[in-house]
Amino acid sequence: MCGIAGIVNFNRQSVAHNQIKAMTDSLIHRGPDGEGQYIDEFIGLGHRRLAIIDLSPAGHQPMQTSDGRYIISYNGEVYNFKEIRIELEALGYHFHSNTDTEVILKAYAQWQEKCVHKFNGMFAFAIWDKKEKKLFIARDRFGVKPLYYYKDDKHFIFASEVKGIEASGLYKKSIDKEGLVEYLTFQNFFTHRTLFKDIHMLMPGHYAHVHQNGRFDICQYWDFNFSGDLKISEEEATQETDRLFKQAVQRQLISDVHLNAYLSGGIDSGAITMVASQFLPSMKTFTIGFDLSSASGLELSFDERAKAEHISYLAKTEHYEMVLKAGDMERCMDKYVYHLEEPRVGQSYPNYYAAKLASKFGKVVLSGCGGDELFGGYSWRYFYTDKDIGFDAFIDAYYLKWQRLIPNALLKDLLAPIWEEVKHVWTKDIFSDIFKYIKKDYLTPDESLNASLYLEAKTFLHGLLVVEDKLSMAHSLETRVPFLDNDLVDFSMQVPMHLKIKNHSTKVDENDLASKIGANKDGKYLLRQTLSKNLDKQVTENKKQGFSSPDASWFRGESIEYVRKELSDVSAVFDQSIVNKIFTEHASGENNNRLAIWSLLYLKRVFQ
Repeated sequence: MCGIAGIVNFNRQSVAHNQIKAMTDSLIHRGPDGEGQYIDEFIGLGHRRLAIIDLSPAGHQPMQTSDGRYIISYNGEVYNFKEIRIELEALGYHFHSNTDTEVILKAYAQWQEKCVHKFNGMFAFAIWDKKEKKLFIARDRFGVKPLYYYKDDKHFIFASEVKGIEASGLYKKSIDKEGLVEYLTFQNFFTHRTLFKDIHMLMPGHYAHVHQNGRFDICQYWDFNFSGDLKISEEEATQETDRLFKQAVQRQLISDVHLNAYLSGGIDSGAITMVASQFLPSMKTFTIGFDLSSASGLELSFDERAKAEHISYLAKTEHYEMVLKAGDMERCMDKYVYHLEEPRVGQSYPNYYAAKLASKFGKVVLSGCGGDELFGGYSWRYFYTDKDIGFDAFIDAYYLKWQRLIPNALLKDLLAPIWEEVKHVWTKDIFSDIFKYIKKDYLTPDESLNASLYLEAKTFLHGLLVVEDKLSMAHSLETRVPFLDNDLVDFSMQVPMHLKIKNHSTKVDENDLASKIGANKDGKYLLRQTLSKNLDKQVTENKKQGFSSPDASWFRGESIEYVRKELSDVSAVFDQSIVNKIFTEHASGENNNRLAIWSLLYLKRVFQ
């Protein structure tokens, strides 16, 4: 796990060593164990190392093939690298390290861009072909590892984080106003846009070639395909899910440093902990709890420490907890915004504290991320109809159902100072483009639900992964996600819908505790049945609980003056009267605007 960066100068101007050094210096938190730079006239590659596999100097990057033709800067872990190495050795390749880096480098030398189909893991890497004078960049299937880039007529610049590109001195950061509309609608980015003008993200499952003449070719090599067409009994599906899940966890235990695990109290992280602890008897687990003394309603269920402690007891782990209180958000905001750079999918500052806690005890932590998106954990968010529906009608209805961060009608007023510049942005078109893979005029009820899972995996899951990477690497911590094992994902997408969701619920009001509890028990049926082999009913029969802090209450209580002061002067891009309205409605209890308030608090720091 590392940080990567690089520059290609199309004008053939030499890349300065201090440019690449500045870029890697800005990423030191991603790799405090070592650094390296490679310069070849108009190309420069940089690397910061967090040593996990083969801790020796043999793992130093950028790494070159023995003939000097190919040079790699790599971030990630490919868990099946030993199997690929055996295949390459049979083809005559020799290895000088025990790293997966060298395997990826030589896999590219052998198979070129087709090598990405062999990798089971998380990665973002760049390989310079000195002979052909072209750069190859690639990102893993699911987007576990981020890769940002900036391109103009003179340069192509990339890095693991936006700050790496900015440190090159060739890019001056400014706000992408069209991207702001996208974020304020979806609380996420559905496209390759970011919050920063002309900074794009290489999308998951994509690679690209950057040619010396400035040509830039992007190719999608993999995509989710929730077909649900597998003919299988419940018993057979349970057995296969159990086999693949345990295989996935074991694969991701490969490491030359100690591994630990997050433990939220839910079935996903709980089952990972139970399996991993069989191989790691000294494993430590980490939970973030919340002070609920001023919480109310749904928020009274947000503290899962008791559930996590029960699983820790079952798995016999060494368990650590941290309790967040009103005021902890304010204390971390500056560092949090610096590391996250662009906000995505909710109030994630508790993740920042979780990573900070885990980093005190090791370099690697296992996470339960992905189980909900693959097996239907958010049943109340999906689009459901009991009859066939036309594609256009599906888009119209689903878009209206989708919960906005800022409702469309209010968004125009909120962005009144810049509305003439962004009024051409049609967020419904952005939403519809996610489903461009659908070539049918009509969808069956199951096809509508599978399309919902596709949307969640392409957008919400990706946002979660970007957040998790940034906030863990802020503390030099590698997060692994066993649910995103290639074989487990491929199988889960074939599982028929009736084995994932037993009863479908309509959209649930966040403030309606009774309806949300009911909806939370609808999803992940197969996964619950499977993981019951590793966990008792006290865990598997719990309702689905997201990792949320009780900020709705804190924003009305202990933190109200902080919020009031911060939102009194947010940014010139917003209409201040609408900002005041959002705050007043929340403070009075008229609406729960916690996510909108959080976003405004965050954006104020970005705009400063």
